Amino acid sequence: MQGDQQLSTAAESGRLSLFARLSEYERRSLGHDVGEAARQQQISNWDGVVFRLGDHYLTCRIDQVDEIIAFPSFTPIPGAKEWLLGIANVRGNLAPVSDLGWFLFGSRTPITNRTRLIMTRLQGRLAGLMVDEVFGQRHFHTNDLKADSSWGETPLAGLVEKQFETSERNWGVLEIDALQRNQAFVNGARDD
Repeated sequence: MQGDQQLSTAAESGRLSLFARLSEYERRSLGHDVGEAARQQQISNWDGVVFRLGDHYLTCRIDQVDEIIAFPSFTPIPGAKEWLLGIANVRGNLAPVSDLGWFLFGSRTPITNRTRLIMTRLQGRLAGLMVDEVFGQRHFHTNDLKADSSWGETPLAGLVEKQFETSERNWGVLEIDALQRNQAFVNGARDD
């Protein structure tokens, strides 16, 4: 009986040392958090979609863009302002199509093979913003983001207040949230 007790004690001690070893592994792995490097990179990087609107080079946060599509056919909306071109069927969803350049600059954006529709959400609904061309996705470093009051002297005043300064060019940050708060844009009904 005493032999059985010694075997049992030896087995318990082996389990305890195994448990202690596993606890030590867990403690060490938690101390080395691989996610921290990813979080640091996320803090210092800003991901955006870069595009051209008239003569302005802009970007908007990538999480504000559902997709980018070639300029679709659309059905005009009676009684809408000229820059609200109509409604398009985008993968079974109806979305208003706005010529952002026409709204901001007062002249229609020419439709070319580079013209794109940036699909976003305005007030929770799918909406298409027509731009001259989209260059794709770009990663910016947050250290390159600077406030620039000169945007206040353009038709983009109130929509662009910061820009990323790169060696290539400056990219104004279009605030889509500010666009959806702009009552002149949200109310697309003609005044007459």
